[in-house]
Amino acid sequence: MEHSYANDDTGNLILLEHVNLKIPNQILATAFYVTGLGLTRDPFVMTGVENMWINIGRSQIHLPHGAAQRLRGSVGLVVGELDALVRRLRSVEPLLAGTGFGWTERAGSVEVTCPWGNRYECLDPVNRATSAPWSQIDLGIAFLKMDVPVGSALPIARFYRDMFDAPVDIEEKHGLHRAIIDIGTHQQLLYVETTEPIPEYDGHHIAIYTAAFSEPFRRLAEKGLVYGEEPHQYRFVDLVDLASGERCFRLEHEVRSLHHPLYARPLVNRNPEQTNRNYLPGADWRGGRF
Repeated sequence: MEHSYANDDTGNLILLEHVNLKIPNQILATAFYVTGLGLTRDPFVMTGVENMWINIGRSQIHLPHGAAQRLRGSVGLVVGELDALVRRLRSVEPLLAGTGFGWTERAGSVEVTCPWGNRYECLDPVNRATSAPWSQIDLGIAFLKMDVPVGSALPIARFYRDMFDAPVDIEEKHGLHRAIIDIGTHQQLLYVETTEPIPEYDGHHIAIYTAAFSEPFRRLAEKGLVYGEEPHQYRFVDLVDLASGERCFRLEHEVRSLHHPLYARPLVNRNPEQTNRNYLPGADWRGGRF
């Protein structure tokens, strides 16, 4: 048999569930995330004016009200066909004038910047390579790519491997390294070394689900890294070199067990191409399959 069962192995990290970024204006956020990117505001949870949960397949972007936070890197998204995306972005351009909003069309992607400077790499779902880890995502978060200091990618990879039993890999280009941490079957965390200055951490966070929940907690607690213990979840923020104890990078992780009540919650994902003028019965929904 040609097929290798090793290709079907997955690690302990199951799902990159959300990215949380504070924003100061919910109206501008609606124009960008819902009308521009074509995503869906969760109709059941956080429906007020102080927070907004944006559904994207099986994952979310959480947008609580507050001083703007900026990810030190970018988020890889699959939001649908890129031509339709660009049409939507053009439609919101007047609404977002005077902000940091903009986009650049590239081969295989459109890089979009939100009104507060967060960058989203919207990937081409039509001409994608079948070998791409995210190739089976029709709507969702494909990866989180973080800029990290030179020399930190290898210890960060070891941190996820030894703390979480996650599959990791290292790539090298022009003397700089990239740590690749697999999540589930199609998502990744990418830590990419850069010689450019890296802004100070401002408190944004991500949420991940893990199958073996207690052992990573024990390991993190032994290092004095864990806090925010609640039923079915805990948090840590420092990625450290396990050999020296030195901090490599800061990114708060909200770590959840599969017993968390929000795990595998069905999310509503609308078809942004539906309008009252071209309405097609039965075409309101998008799946967000993995």
